[in-house]
Amino acid sequence: MAEETARGPSRDTERQAEPLPVWRPDTPGVLDLLRQAEIRDYQLHPWGSNYTFTVVLDDGAQGQSLAMYKPRKGEAPLYDFPGGTLYLRECAAYVVSQALGWHFVPPTVIRDGPHGIGSMQLFIPTAQEANYFTFRGERQVELRRIAAFDCLANNADRKGGHCLLGLDGRLWGIDHGLTFHAVYKLRTVIWEFQGLPIPDPLLKDMEGLLTRLEKREPPTPELSELISSAELDALCQRLARLLTDQRYPEPGPWRSVPWPRI
Repeated sequence: MAEETARGPSRDTERQAEPLPVWRPDTPGVLDLLRQAEIRDYQLHPWGSNYTFTVVLDDGAQGQSLAMYKPRKGEAPLYDFPGGTLYLRECAAYVVSQALGWHFVPPTVIRDGPHGIGSMQLFIPTAQEANYFTFRGERQVELRRIAAFDCLANNADRKGGHCLLGLDGRLWGIDHGLTFHAVYKLRTVIWEFQGLPIPDPLLKDMEGLLTRLEKREPPTPELSELISSAELDALCQRLARLLTDQRYPEPGPWRSVPWPRI
C-alpha cells in the first residue's frame, strides 16, 4: 500500500479549526453508524507497525464523527499470528468485553473502507498525556478488570499507551489485534496484580461468559466469525483455568512485557 494512496483524497481533517464531535459509546445505533455511515475523509495515523487511519464518518441525521480504521491490507506479517486476522481480533475484543458487561473497549465493527475490509472503532476523546503509568495508582478497580480481560483474551500486547483516560472520566482499552491466540502468550505492563485474588464480581462475570460459550449461546456465533474454533476452545480453557485458580497469573518464562512499554 503506497503512502500516497493510503493518505486519502483530501486533508479536511487537518484544516478543521475545531475538532469534530464524536458519537458516544451509548449513542443509539452506534454500531450501525460505524458500519453504514459514509466515509468523508481519512488520514494515515503516523505511528504503529500496522496501517491505521483516522476517518471522518458522516451519517447525515446523526452528523459526523471520528473513528479509527484498521484495514486488513495494512497489517504487517507476524510469525506467530495468522496473516490478515488482526482486524477480526479487534472486533472480538469488543464482543467479549460487551458480553462480560465490562464495556471498556470502544464500539468496534467490521466493514469495508477505502483500503478494503477492516475494523472500524469509535474514536474516544482522551486526556492526551494520560496512560497506564500516570494513573495506575488511582484506578485500581478498572485496571483489575482490564488485567483480567487480558488474561482471558490472551493479550500479547498490552502497552501503557493502550490504556486511555477518556474525557468522559472512564478508562478505555484499545489495540487488541494481538489477542485470542490458542497458545498462551500473555504480554502486558499490568503485572502488579500477579498472584492476587481476582475480585468476586469479575469471577462471576467470567463464569457467566464461560457458561454461555459452553452452551453455544451468544456471543458464541459472533465470535465464531471472528476467531478460529481452536482459539474459541482456548478462550474457554483460559476462562476455566482462571475460575479454578481465582488469582491473576504470574509472568511466564517468555518475554512477558511488551516493548516498548508505552
